[in-house]
Amino acid sequence: MQIGLVGLQYSGKSTLFETLARGSSHSQAGKEEASIEVVKVPDDRLDKLSAIFNPKKHVNATIEVYDIPGLKMSDDNKVKITSTFLNAVKNNDALFYVVRGFQEDSVMHPMNSINVLRDIEFLETEFLFTDLAFLETRIEKIKKEILKSKDDRLKREMPVIEKCYAHAEQELPLRSLKLDENELKLLSGYQLLTLKPLAIAINFDENSIANVDAEVEAIKAKIGKSHAVIIPFFAKIELELSKMSEEDQAVFMQDYGIKESALSKILRTSYEMLGLQSFFTVGEDECRAWTIRKNYTAQQAAGVIHTDFFNRFIRAEVVSYNDFMKHGSFAKCKDHGAWRLEGKEYIVLDGDILNIRHN
Repeated sequence: MQIGLVGLQYSGKSTLFETLARGSSHSQAGKEEASIEVVKVPDDRLDKLSAIFNPKKHVNATIEVYDIPGLKMSDDNKVKITSTFLNAVKNNDALFYVVRGFQEDSVMHPMNSINVLRDIEFLETEFLFTDLAFLETRIEKIKKEILKSKDDRLKREMPVIEKCYAHAEQELPLRSLKLDENELKLLSGYQLLTLKPLAIAINFDENSIANVDAEVEAIKAKIGKSHAVIIPFFAKIELELSKMSEEDQAVFMQDYGIKESALSKILRTSYEMLGLQSFFTVGEDECRAWTIRKNYTAQQAAGVIHTDFFNRFIRAEVVSYNDFMKHGSFAKCKDHGAWRLEGKEYIVLDGDILNIRHN
């Protein structure tokens, strides 16, 4: 899974990237290429399971975070979107607009003033125009190809592309358009920017902590049609947090009145936006969290571990995390009826502990 951080210059995007990388990133700020960091997804459940099994290896689920170079404004308040930038954005499964909500006289905003709503609308409009240009070109191309070809896919695709174009022409992001599974499948190869799940990360300063909830609610009320999640964060504080021990983090967050770290909020939001969840495999050799999509079957989950497990799947031994922690062992879970054998069609639930039987 890949998420991309996108924003104007001086929004705190690269600081957020360093925070997500726990202060260890090698950000290429100012360069054309996106910086990439594989970030471990914190999971208290996995930590507790490892404390019980004391495995040789403890493996968290991971997510790839891309720090996409900041959009630069020209003197006439226009931004130049390059093909390199677009390719970096398109390759992500979800996007985070990083928007500046703090005042800092020593670092001027590219538009010379702080206006969160304006910056959100600016980014959304630029991406919407990119989608519109593609859709218009695609419609013209399909019209020509239909005359030469009898490909049924083109005939199925045309009304979907036109539907998207009509929606985007109303200056509405494609993520707010109702599309069924077949329509989404037809569009999947085009990586339309405003169709991607979106979260908006607003970078406030520490003096705004007491008022941030009210500010976020006001912004939500004004951007309702964008179908985006809003996450407030405090870049400077979060960067300090990322360098502390867990014990010091807890004290520091309590002192500042921060309920959840940016790392936790962004990773949790990413999972929710993309419909993801985790299951576990445990033992003396390894305790590991695996990321799968919701509604995956036991056989599909087995395939995430290894393709042979999918092809040679027999049964899955299943215990929920809560049942395991309640009873303390697999033996006791069996005694209380919490351990069970499931077939290939079993829908894996978040926090299931699986042992795959295969031939």
